[in-house]
Amino acid sequence: MDALRATREKKAAAFGSVLAAVFLTGLKLVVGLQTNSLGILSEAAHSALDLMAAVITYVAIVMAAKPPDLDHQYGHGKIENLSALVETFLLFLTCSWIIWEAVGRLMDQGTHVQANVWSFTVMGVAIVVDVGRSRHLGKVARKHQSQALEADALHFSSDVWSSLVVIVGLACVSLGFPWVDSIAAIAVALLVLFVSYRLGRRTVDALVDRTPSGLYEEVLAAVRGVEGVEEVRSIRLRPSGPKVFVDTTVAIRRTTAFERAHAIMDEVERAVRASHHNVDVDVVVHAEPLESEDETVVDKVRMIALKKGLRAPHNLEVHRTGGRYFIDFDLEYRRGKSFVEAHEVAAEIEREIHESLESVEKVTIHLEEYQPDEVELTEASDREVEALRERIRARALLDERVLGCSDVTLLMLDGAYNVSVTCQVDESTPLDEVHTIVAELESALYGELRPIRRVTIRAEPA
Repeated sequence: MDALRATREKKAAAFGSVLAAVFLTGLKLVVGLQTNSLGILSEAAHSALDLMAAVITYVAIVMAAKPPDLDHQYGHGKIENLSALVETFLLFLTCSWIIWEAVGRLMDQGTHVQANVWSFTVMGVAIVVDVGRSRHLGKVARKHQSQALEADALHFSSDVWSSLVVIVGLACVSLGFPWVDSIAAIAVALLVLFVSYRLGRRTVDALVDRTPSGLYEEVLAAVRGVEGVEEVRSIRLRPSGPKVFVDTTVAIRRTTAFERAHAIMDEVERAVRASHHNVDVDVVVHAEPLESEDETVVDKVRMIALKKGLRAPHNLEVHRTGGRYFIDFDLEYRRGKSFVEAHEVAAEIEREIHESLESVEKVTIHLEEYQPDEVELTEASDREVEALRERIRARALLDERVLGCSDVTLLMLDGAYNVSVTCQVDESTPLDEVHTIVAELESALYGELRPIRRVTIRAEPA
């Protein structure tokens, strides 16, 4: 809806400029022919060119508002810049003709110029109209960042000064200095050439994707200000009409969870848009992992395993003795791999750990087969299973620290049981001791009961 409203406002401003150009061109042409003033005729030609430029601008705004398609995936915003370039070319041609004609009149000195009330009136009207439309176009251009309308506003503001120069020339003609009219025409042409040069340079800059002054620094500051961005590795900017496309590559700690990394990238997009709230910004963020200097040994070991496409190691312990590290952890590999294949993966991980951490003395990896998170199990319910439940409860209560045993569930897969048990322990028991109780009970159940494939024990305060 905002884009549609912006397009409507820009089209209305451009169409109003077309109507003003039609009025001024006709008025200046009639008075210029009547008075034979080259200054006014040059202004009429200038206004005719304004009319052509205004029409081109209107058409360009209509076409630039079209959405992106397969052939123009960055949209059609460059059409506005192209229209400004055409307008600049037409201005150069007109100014060249005005200077040529003025020089010819200065050399001929036979041309009669009438400086009457109509001459001054038409130029006064032109000034009033040009001031009004240049201000309106400038306001809409700044609001919607339209380079085409900005070019028109700059163009018509220069018309005000050129009209003032013509009035000065006509005043000199009325005082008996007709040659001043030609001088005024040359001054008008030079002024318009200067403005055209500025306009053309900006247009070419936009067409060759030159970054607007200060925009890179603003985007860089916005990206750096996002929490979680460790480095800004690249920023590419591409202006296209009223829109700016921003591509940036940022570095995020490789230990950051994927969802958090994605949230950081979203925050980068919002920060860039917020820093340019009056500009239509399209932001694409690419994130790369960063190995930070403050990563722990545990972090580095986990990252090495994850790079191999494995799950993060568990039961990971790092011990330091005499400045040397001893690292032990469990590593899961996919079901179906042979022992040799799994061992080769473990050996490769061990080698990378030694290469990345010089002070590692020994790495011990316990291999176990990865089981999917969802396994179809059947609940065991016969008499033999009930006896097994009682044995599990009895074994748990052999430990005096276990005050109760409940919720014993047995699920079967491939002839073996998955056991889950809830044990009550005194609430004053330290957490590390609770962990020891659970570990000892798990080991006992694995050793004494058959066939069991997995034991999970939940401890809760009595």
